[in-house]
Amino acid sequence: MNRCEVSIRLALIALLLGGCSSGASPGLTNSVSAYSAPARPDSGPFALRLNAPITHVIVMIQENRSFDNLFNGYPGANTAQFGLIHTGQQVPLTPIPLSGGKDLSSAHNSFDIAYDNGKMDSFDLVPKAGKAEGLLPYVYVTESSAQGYWTLAQSYTIADDMFSSQRAQSYPAHQYLIRASSSNIIGNTAPVIKDSWGCDTPNQTAPALDQQGRYTRVPTCYDVQTLGDLLDAAGISWKFYSPTIGFNGFQWNAYDSIKHIRYGSDWTNNMSTPESNILNDVATGNLASVSWVVPNANNSDHAPGKTGSGPNWVLSVIDAVGQSQYWNNTAIFVTWDDWGGWYDHVTPPTLDMIGLGERVPLVVVSPYARVGYVSHTQHEFGSIIHFIESTYGLPNLGQTDVRADDLSDCFNYSQQPTVFQPIPHGTFAPDIPGEVAPDDDD
Repeated sequence: MNRCEVSIRLALIALLLGGCSSGASPGLTNSVSAYSAPARPDSGPFALRLNAPITHVIVMIQENRSFDNLFNGYPGANTAQFGLIHTGQQVPLTPIPLSGGKDLSSAHNSFDIAYDNGKMDSFDLVPKAGKAEGLLPYVYVTESSAQGYWTLAQSYTIADDMFSSQRAQSYPAHQYLIRASSSNIIGNTAPVIKDSWGCDTPNQTAPALDQQGRYTRVPTCYDVQTLGDLLDAAGISWKFYSPTIGFNGFQWNAYDSIKHIRYGSDWTNNMSTPESNILNDVATGNLASVSWVVPNANNSDHAPGKTGSGPNWVLSVIDAVGQSQYWNNTAIFVTWDDWGGWYDHVTPPTLDMIGLGERVPLVVVSPYARVGYVSHTQHEFGSIIHFIESTYGLPNLGQTDVRADDLSDCFNYSQQPTVFQPIPHGTFAPDIPGEVAPDDDD
């Protein structure tokens, strides 16, 4: 997209949006407000990167890992080899393979227990099925079983001060990654259905907090403004890749909860299943300007893993882009949606009623990503939204994207573009229907 195209698109936005204004306050409302047209671009925190060479952005969302759990001991990063339990005693973090561990609780109340008013010392008291988890959260993934991720980070940029925007589970996390808010939804849906966390399951609700911080429940099919709407208004192409409904992983398709998208033309035009379709779209020259990619359960890094094939899946997509026409103008963000119940020693800042949550990894892959760089800047999911907004000259969503940085420190647009070097990897796991959905604690 050249300067002329950007100017035309900005003019189109102005014509389409007229004098609308969002006026929303970031992340402090429980109400899932009615959808309205995007706000006009303002002259505030967003600076259009007219000189940046990035014209394609891919957001890959993996599952349930804290930074201390997945990148423990990474050179130059802030990690801990010991953790605190509720007695004040230090216990060593013990190694497990990426395919090991258990499905720990990452519910909102579990976070509050582990957080313990910022002391981060009560992960051993978090309950699961009525029993405290003890030392199960105090583990880390061995470098050898996550070697692909480590090599990827060493080749590009990793952030060790990236926080999930929510002190809660996967459902609200994925909402933050498409709309910079969860409307104070703090947990997964009920009933728990493998096929859908959204409009495809009638009468489904999710736990939330009202404006006074009281527990309530809200429907999971609603109309709110998303980044997809901003992209539509600007005439910028986008796609969301997920497993097909009926296959484990479709529940991570966040747009299934957005009524005007689920029952509008975007569902036909911009949803692509299975998730591996992105490989074909890259190969055939049909990659959209902005893409979200969620994995199937076996490739997700969610514990307990059966295959440990998450790195193979992520590297397969990156390898396809790296050896395609898109490499020189693409930024790929690989992140994990929540902490997964695993120990992390860094106290998350409190920025609103339900965030920030625990640290999660973020790896930034691009020919313009700083090589071998560890970003110590505070980021959150809104940072990825902010990056996309400012890259394409979009208006902001008036949510956590306003307070978040735009990941500028992870890039050097004046450097010689990094020549892509494939990272060895194996095969990823195929989609399997009919499994029980992970993240089943409400």
